[in-house]
Amino acid sequence: MTPDEIAQHLTNLFSNTVTELEPGSWQVEAPDFRLLVLLSDDRSWVRALVPIATAQDAQPYLEQLLEANFDDTQQTHYALQEGALWGVFQHRCASLTPEDFEAALQRLQHLRHQGLDECFNRLVESRIRLIIQAAKLNGQSLETTLQTLDRFYEEGVMGEIDAGSEQKEQTLAAWRRQLERLWHEPGNETSES
Repeated sequence: MTPDEIAQHLTNLFSNTVTELEPGSWQVEAPDFRLLVLLSDDRSWVRALVPIATAQDAQPYLEQLLEANFDDTQQTHYALQEGALWGVFQHRCASLTPEDFEAALQRLQHLRHQGLDECFNRLVESRIRLIIQAAKLNGQSLETTLQTLDRFYEEGVMGEIDAGSEQKEQTLAAWRRQLERLWHEPGNETSES
């Protein structure tokens, strides 16, 4: 795609929300996301970026972000720059097709809308797997593990101390669902299971 084709494609996709910042750089300012599209100095590469979160907010999830780069982000990637977590797409202009460009822009919007939620879910799942492994190594059953979690909530070790009984029940129900879902998965078994 040429720079003119990139500009035209952005206009077609985002109509009047596209602003040319300077030759070879555009910004899309939509109500729910901001997209930057930048050409390299020699205009041979295009880079599209969306801000997702602050670097500080992303810090606890760096492992999950790198795993997502390897497994899930397809033609886009997560990157840290200037104190922010970005969704980034980079491609050589000469071989970029309009279809690939549009797919990448849609993927960047998906990463933006997803935010850090998926990373948080992956982190929680990894912690639940550790709880399962520890419980099984100690010879605990699923029910005993759930009783231990309930006791931790009662004692204020887990959860918020001033959480109401309805919130506590919802939280424990979520724990139960996750533990039941993961308890018998391969990799969560021990020789004593």
